[in-house]
Amino acid sequence: MSIRKRNWTNSKGEEKTAWVVDYVDGKGVRRLKTFAKKKDADNFAATAKVEVREGSHVADGASVTVKAAGAFWIATGENEGLERSSIDQRKRHLKLHIEPFIGTTLLSHLTVPAVREFADKLRNEGRSQAMARKVVGSLGALCSDAQERGLATRNPVRDLRGGRRRGKERQADKRQKGKLKVGIDIPTREEIKGILAAATGRWRPLLVTAVFTGMRSSELRGLRWQDVDFDRAQISVHQRADDYGKIGRPKSEAGERTIPVPPAVVNALREWKLACPRRASEDSDGNPVKELHYVFPTGSGNIESRSNITKRGFLPTQVAAGVTVSSDEKDDDGKIVMVAKYGGMHALRHFYASWSINRPQDGGLGLPAKVIQERLGHSSIVMTMDVYGHLFPREDDAEEMAAAERSLIG
Repeated sequence: MSIRKRNWTNSKGEEKTAWVVDYVDGKGVRRLKTFAKKKDADNFAATAKVEVREGSHVADGASVTVKAAGAFWIATGENEGLERSSIDQRKRHLKLHIEPFIGTTLLSHLTVPAVREFADKLRNEGRSQAMARKVVGSLGALCSDAQERGLATRNPVRDLRGGRRRGKERQADKRQKGKLKVGIDIPTREEIKGILAAATGRWRPLLVTAVFTGMRSSELRGLRWQDVDFDRAQISVHQRADDYGKIGRPKSEAGERTIPVPPAVVNALREWKLACPRRASEDSDGNPVKELHYVFPTGSGNIESRSNITKRGFLPTQVAAGVTVSSDEKDDDGKIVMVAKYGGMHALRHFYASWSINRPQDGGLGLPAKVIQERLGHSSIVMTMDVYGHLFPREDDAEEMAAAERSLIG
């Protein structure tokens, strides 16, 4: 590896000077890199020498743009069998947020300051704090994939987001998001009573099951009749349906579980089974038949979409029950339009968790945290406590504190 000074005269007759680093990369290819200042050439030579020796150096000529690396990153996800929704999210982050700002940047030129500038630019261009954080995370995953392919020397996102900083950011996220609140994020008991009373038709058994099992909407959509045990009053979760109607395993190993259900669920499902649409199939001889398969299907017996369940079932039922909030719109008579208070089915999952936590004297089940984790299908009890820990009843209220004081000092 050598550094030499180069002098020449340009077309205007001006004398120019540059410093050229002449070296051989880890693949035995001769490389030349030019700098305007000698100190920059010296710094590059010192860094490149170490990287070549360690086998991690990637020359500009062997690097690719962020856009090209993104295409490789998406291909990696497809080859690993990621869900279609995850692949689509990668494509959206790449097309809408990464390519417009740094798509033409070489990975070898992507530094920690450049990533910091990119993150700031995302926020300045109107992306929310949460979206900017997710996009920068996607950029980090992209860089990791490029490293494994030998297209990048280092991952500047990882250097930017050290372990201690991530811990602080997680705490900041929690403070920003806040704890789940009954009546805001979690329906109250009165609201649930109203929703169940207003639920009719095909939506009633679905909403009853969601309220008393805490199942995810994807698990409800993929639920089969063979997973419903009327005699034992329990439902087993073995599969889920993604946003594109593809059946797969639950989100985690803990997601495969058995949930006991109260009589309200058993009775609603028994009645619904008589009217449940059947899907087209074939018997053992190849003759067309209609079979009961999914518990909450479309009219043709196939997998129902998440949007239909929300827009045609959950939201209108809330409006009918009076579980509403004011919108910014007015009707033809000038009255404020009332809309459903809870935007998605996950609110019913939150209610089931709170109902399981509440003490029996408060109208709940009073279950231990470990049992609640198992019924919700969380991968760890840490997740359960992070989300719902503040809902558990305190054992250090004034009366208990007074009793403990008397026991201690008499």
